[in-house]
Amino acid sequence: MHKEVLIENIDKIHTTEMGVERIQRNLGISEEPVSYCISKLKQENSTVTKEGKNYYVEVDDCRITVNSSSFTIITAHKI
Repeated sequence: MHKEVLIENIDKIHTTEMGVERIQRNLGISEEPVSYCISKLKQENSTVTKEGKNYYVEVDDCRITVNSSSFTIITAHKI
């Protein structure tokens, strides 16, 4: 259910300038982080939960935090 909400609003998913640096640093990637996180969300094996005001996308070895009202990617971490 939560995954469908994120997929339906995929064009609204974004991050801040500080978020770009934080996500790249935390995940150890150099590519554009919004596209990277969206590709992770779209994976068949990704799971989405909601806790409070945030969605949490878990897939492979990372957990991506997305604000549920603004669709801003707040952070992402390796797990």
